Amino acid sequence: MQKSGKAIWPWVLGVVVIGGAGTWLFSDSLRGLVDDMQVPAVQHGAATKIPPVPASPAAPAPPPIQHPVDPRDAADPALPTLADSDGPVLDTLSALFNGDGALALLLRDHLVQRVVTHIDNLDKPSVPTPAMAVRALPGSLQVETVDGTVHIATANAERYAPYVKAFTALDAGEAGKAYVRLYPLLQQAYAELGQPDAYFNDRLVAVIDHLLQTPEPPRPLAVTRDERGRYRFADPALQARSVGQKLLLRMDAAQAQAVKQQLRAMRAAISRG
Repeated sequence: MQKSGKAIWPWVLGVVVIGGAGTWLFSDSLRGLVDDMQVPAVQHGAATKIPPVPASPAAPAPPPIQHPVDPRDAADPALPTLADSDGPVLDTLSALFNGDGALALLLRDHLVQRVVTHIDNLDKPSVPTPAMAVRALPGSLQVETVDGTVHIATANAERYAPYVKAFTALDAGEAGKAYVRLYPLLQQAYAELGQPDAYFNDRLVAVIDHLLQTPEPPRPLAVTRDERGRYRFADPALQARSVGQKLLLRMDAAQAQAVKQQLRAMRAAISRG
C-alpha cells in the first residue's frame, strides 16, 4: 500500500458508471504495480515408411458466456469507432457529470482501452502504470498514531469523499442500459488486449464479485512502513489483498459499504442471475 448535451450519445455513460467509475474510484496507489519432428533412418532396400504426422491439437473451445449482452440491444448506429471514441466520450462524460470535477483523474487518451485494461487488473496484486486509466488520488495516505500504533486516519476518508459521492449517486439501471449500448467498443478493446475468445461482460462481473468479497474488519486499520517508506497494512492478510480490495479497505467503513451497495446494483443491471 503506497502513499499514496443533454444525452449526447448516452451510451457513453457506461464508460464511467460500470467500468470507468471503478477505474477512478479504484485508482489510489496502483503504481508499480505493472520441436523438430525426428524421422527415423530407413535401412537401404527397406520399404520406406513415412511416419504419421500427428494431428494439430484442436484449439480449446472458448468458455461459455455466462452473462450475455443481447447484441440487438448493443446495435447502436451512432457508436463511433474505437479509434475515434476519445473526444465524444470525454465531452459526454463532462455533460453527464456537470463538469470535469468527478473526471479530473481520468487519463484522456485511449480511454475505453484504458478502462478495460484497468478493470482487468483490479483483482490482481498490482496494476502496471501503463495499464492505468486514472491518475492517483491527490495527496497521500493520512495516518495518525494512537497508543503507539499507526492507523489510517479518519481524515483520510476525505480524499475519497467526492468520488464516492459521484459514484453512488448514479442511476445503476440507466447506467446498465448505457453500458449495453457501449458494449461493442468494450468487447473490441478486450479482444485487442489479448482475449479474443473471452467475454468482457463476464470478466467485469467477476471483478465486481471479487470487490464485493472485500473483508470488513473494524476500523481504524493499523499500518506500518516498509523499507522504502511506503505504508502497508500491518495485517499480512490484508496486505496480500488485490489493489481493488485494498482501496476499499483504505476507505472508511461507511464509504466502503456505499460503494459495495452500488456495485451490487450495477452487477444486477449487467448480469443474469
